[in-house]
Amino acid sequence: MDRRATRAWCFYDWANSAFATTVMAALFPPFFRERAIAAGRGEAEATALWGYVTAGALLLIAVTAPLLGAVADVIGGRKRFLAFMAGLGVLATGLFATLGSDGWRTAAVLYVAANFGFAGSIIFYESLLPGLARGRDMDRLSAQAYGLGYAGGGLLLVLNLMWVMHPDWFAMPDKGFAIRASFVSVAVWWGLFSLPLFRFVPEPPATPRTPGEASGSVLTLGFHRLVATLKEITRYRQLVIFLVAYWIYNDGIGTIVKMATAYGSEIGIGMTDLIGALVLTQAVGIPFAILFGRLARRTGPKPAILLALSVYLVISIFGFFLSTAPQFYVLAGLVGTVQGGAQALSRSLFASMVPRHRTGEFFGFYSSSGKLAGVAGPLVFGLVSQGTGTSRLGILSLVVFFAVGGWLLTRVDVAAGQAAARQAEAEAGFRDQE
Repeated sequence: MDRRATRAWCFYDWANSAFATTVMAALFPPFFRERAIAAGRGEAEATALWGYVTAGALLLIAVTAPLLGAVADVIGGRKRFLAFMAGLGVLATGLFATLGSDGWRTAAVLYVAANFGFAGSIIFYESLLPGLARGRDMDRLSAQAYGLGYAGGGLLLVLNLMWVMHPDWFAMPDKGFAIRASFVSVAVWWGLFSLPLFRFVPEPPATPRTPGEASGSVLTLGFHRLVATLKEITRYRQLVIFLVAYWIYNDGIGTIVKMATAYGSEIGIGMTDLIGALVLTQAVGIPFAILFGRLARRTGPKPAILLALSVYLVISIFGFFLSTAPQFYVLAGLVGTVQGGAQALSRSLFASMVPRHRTGEFFGFYSSSGKLAGVAGPLVFGLVSQGTGTSRLGILSLVVFFAVGGWLLTRVDVAAGQAAARQAEAEAGFRDQE
C-alpha cells in the first residue's frame, strides 16, 4: 500500500465528519426545530418535520447515486465527482449562517443540498478504497478512517460546544451567533482538510468501454451499464443478500444518528447535555472503531458487525425508557462503542465483494441502498411522533431493523461473494497493479 495515499484517503473522514457531528447530529436538528416552532408548529410536529426533511434528503441521493457512480467509472472521474459534491456541501453548510429566525423552509432546502453533497462525496470517496488496499487490510484501513473521523468531528464539536456554551469567552455576542459561527467553521474545516485526498490519492482508471459502448454520452453509457448490472445481478447473489441486510440494519443506525438530538430535545434534555453526549460518542468511538478493525482481523468482518448489531438492540430498548440527562449520556456512550465499527466494517466487507473495475457503480448502489432504505426510519419516526404525540415508540421500533438485518447478514457467504467479484474482474481483463 502507498502509505501517503492511504493516509490522505483516511483524512477525508476527518474532514467530512465535522458535518456529521456538528451539523447533522448536534446543532442543526434543534436549530431547525426552533425555526419550525417559531413559525407556529407544535413540538411533536416540529420533530416530525425534521424526520420528513431527513427522509427527503436521503431519497434525493438514493435515486441518483447508482447513475453517478456508473458515469464516474466511464470517465474515470471519481475524484472530480467527489470534489463537486464536497464543494456543494461546503457551500450549503456555510449558507446556514444566513437563515432567519422562522425560515424553516429555507433551512430545509439548504439542509437537503448540504446532505446531498455530503452523501454524494462519500460515494466516490468510498469507491477509492478497493484501489488502496486488499483483503483484511481494507478492514483495518476503513476502521482507521472511521477512528480519524471520530477524532476530527469530535475535536471541532468540542470547540463548537465551547462557543455555544460560553460565547463571551470568544468575543461572540450570544448563543445564536455562536451556532451560526459553528456552521461556518464546519464549512471551512470540511473544505480545508479535503485537500490531501485530491493531491495524493490516485485516480483509478476509467472502465474500458465495450464494443457496444463505442459512442454515446457518458450519461447514456452510465445508464446502459446500470441496466446491464441489473440484468446480471444474480451472479452477485451474496452481494445482493448483504445489501438487503445492510439496507435494514443501516436504516436503524442512521435513524439513531439523525434523530437522537431531536428526540432528546423533545423529552427535555438541554442543549448542553445533548452536545456533551455527542462529544462522548465521538471520544468513545475513536478507540472502539480501531478495536473493531483489530477484531475483524481475527474473526472476519461479519462476526464483528453482528456483535455491533446486538449492542444496537440493547440501545433501542434502552432508548424507549430514556428520561434523564445521565441516561442520555449512557446511551451516547453505548452508541460510540459500536457505531464506527459497524459502519467501517460494512464498508470494507462490501468492498471485498465488489469487482474493482466497477467500484464507482457498485458503491453508488451501496450508497443508494443505504440512503433509500434510510428513508424508512426517519419517515416512520416522524409518522409515529406525529400520530402518538411522542417519539418513544419510534425508538423502540428500531429493534426490528437490527434483528432482521442481523439475521440476513448471517446468510451471507462472504467467500462466495469474493470469488464472484474476482471472476468478473478476470472476465473483464482487469489486472491488479500492485
